[in-house]
Amino acid sequence: MDSLKRISGFLWIALGLAVVYLMFSQAGTEIAAAVKNNKAVLDTQMFWYIIIPIFTPIMLGLCLFGWYAWKGEYDQIEVEA
Repeated sequence: MDSLKRISGFLWIALGLAVVYLMFSQAGTEIAAAVKNNKAVLDTQMFWYIIIPIFTPIMLGLCLFGWYAWKGEYDQIEVEA
């Protein structure tokens, strides 16, 4: 079970970094498309300027959780009766 926790920790790290990358990539694509088509540039920019600061720390927290799982911090969890 401990090895499963460690493997899933690596997956959490990979998932968090992938989501941050995809979020910035999507923001760049949508803002560039809005500028090119001259429609709702400010709305698109404001949307991403709000979304990125909210979700980036959440994804970094997911990476931190994965780091602790990968390093074995959750190997033995004591259950109180």
